[in-house]
Amino acid sequence: MMDVTQNRAAQKWTRQEKMGRVLWAMARPVFRLTPRPLWILRVWLLRLFGAKIGSEVHIYPTVRITIPWNLNIGEQVAIGEHAILYALGPITIGPRTVISQYSHLCAGTHDYRDPAFPLLKTPIEIGADVWVCAQSFIGPGVVIGDSSIIGACSVVMKNVGPRLVGHGNPFQTLKSRD
Repeated sequence: MMDVTQNRAAQKWTRQEKMGRVLWAMARPVFRLTPRPLWILRVWLLRLFGAKIGSEVHIYPTVRITIPWNLNIGEQVAIGEHAILYALGPITIGPRTVISQYSHLCAGTHDYRDPAFPLLKTPIEIGADVWVCAQSFIGPGVVIGDSSIIGACSVVMKNVGPRLVGHGNPFQTLKSRD
């Protein structure tokens, strides 16, 4: 029981990160209330909070972003309605990628092997020209190769190579994109 208490008392965030998270929590209503076509305003706000975002990026106002300064998004990316970017660790999204509605990118977990369950801020990398279809879950530490397609409602907990098409829970590769 002592390990859990120690984990809860552990400092998982620096003072600067805590302050940034408080400021982001106050700015999120502005992000959410911007009219849908005002992509540029939401991108500007995310950049203000340290996100690295390319040109012509469309992020819908209902997207939930935990920590913007952990985002690196290439150009011409679209992130659909109600997607979750749980960016406790870095999330990198390559150019021309689509993250469809209700998808969840989870760059944080706990070490289940340690009784204290310490927080792990594990990065996610999604390549260029990828399509993460609706309601898919991309787990911590996952790398998805360029030009892959993750079918709707998939759960991806292992790396996916380039140019692969698949779906399912757990994710299964169906074929190569030739």
